[in-house]
Amino acid sequence: MDHPENSNEYKGLQVNSGVNSAPSVNPYRRRRVIPTLSPGDYVEGILKGDVSVLGRAVTLVESMAEHHQVIAQEVIEKCLPYSGRSRRIGITGVPGAGKSTSIDEFGLHVIGRGGKLAVLAIDPSSERSKGSILGDKTRMEKLSQQKEAFIRPSPSAGSLGGVARKTRETIVLCEAAGYDNIFVETVGVGQSETAVHSMVDFFLLIQLAGTGDELQGIKRGIMEMADGIVINKADGDNIDRANLAAAQFRNALHLFPPTPSGWTPEVLTYSGYFGLGIDKVWDMIDRYFDYVIQSGYFTRKRNEQAKYWMLETIDEQLRHNFYSQPQVAKLLEQKELRVLNNEQSSFTAARDVLDFYFSLIAR
Repeated sequence: MDHPENSNEYKGLQVNSGVNSAPSVNPYRRRRVIPTLSPGDYVEGILKGDVSVLGRAVTLVESMAEHHQVIAQEVIEKCLPYSGRSRRIGITGVPGAGKSTSIDEFGLHVIGRGGKLAVLAIDPSSERSKGSILGDKTRMEKLSQQKEAFIRPSPSAGSLGGVARKTRETIVLCEAAGYDNIFVETVGVGQSETAVHSMVDFFLLIQLAGTGDELQGIKRGIMEMADGIVINKADGDNIDRANLAAAQFRNALHLFPPTPSGWTPEVLTYSGYFGLGIDKVWDMIDRYFDYVIQSGYFTRKRNEQAKYWMLETIDEQLRHNFYSQPQVAKLLEQKELRVLNNEQSSFTAARDVLDFYFSLIAR
C-alpha cells in the first residue's frame, strides 16, 4: 500500500510497509485423525480397561444421534455379562455441602485399599443456553491425577430422566472396564435424587451444620432414601455444631418408617477438606454391604432396579414415538386451541389425540 507520507512533499519522512502477520495456526502441524471403531473394537478396548475407548463409548451413549445410539446399545449388550460386580454408591447433598471435595477424599481412600473408582457426576445445565460447566474434575484435584480413577461429568441438558438412563448405561460400561466402585454424584437435593436412588446400592446424604436450621432437610423425602447421613466440615470451631446436628438427625430418623432393607441408617461426622473421619464413613458403608448381602436384599434390589429401568425405557420410547409423529403434532395444536377457547375439555381432547395415535400406529 502506498503511503502519502512518501511523496516529495514530505522529504526526510518515509513510511515502510508493515510486516505480514504470521498465521495463527501452525501450517506444519498435521491434524490427528481419530480412527473409527466398530462395536467389537469398543468392547475389546473397554474390557482391556482402555480409558480413551471407554470415554468414547460413554460419548456414544450420551449422543442424541440415532446411528450413535445403535452402536452404543450393541456395545452395552456385549458388556452386560461383564458388569454387576461393583459397589454403586449415590452421593447427594445441598449445593455447597462439599460433595466434590468429599468424593476426592473418599476416592483416594478407595484407591488406597486397592480398588478402582469411576465417578459419574450429573452436572446441571442452563435452562436458557442448555450449556454446562462440567467442572467437577477441577474440584477433584487429587483424584483426577490417579490412573485408577475415571471421572466423567454429564450435562443434565434439561432432561434428568434421559441423563439418568444414560448414567445407568455408563455404569455398565465402567463395570465392564474393571471399576469395582462407582460413585454417582447428583445435581443437588431435588428431583435427580429419586432417579439416582434407583440405580445405586447405597445412598449417602451429605449435610452441613451451623448453616441455620439443621432440621430443614428432615422435611424432605430425601431422608427416607438415605442409607447413611454424614455431617461434613466437622473441624475447628464447627465440631460441636456438627455433633449437635448429628444427634438431631439421629433422633429424627426414629420418626421415619423402617427401611425396606431393614438397615438402620447411621449418622456420622467428618471433614472432607481435612480428610478427617473418612475411614469411619467407609467402615459404615462396609457394614451396610455386609448386612444387605447376607440378608439377600442386595440381589433383590438389583433385580427390582433392572425391572424399573426396563419399564422407564419403555415409557421414554413411547413418549418419544408419540411426539415425533407429525400428524399427532398437528392434531395437538388444533386440540390446544379448542381447549384454550373453552370449546373442549382437556380430558376429552387428550382422549381424542390418543385415539388418533393408536389408530395411526395400528395401520
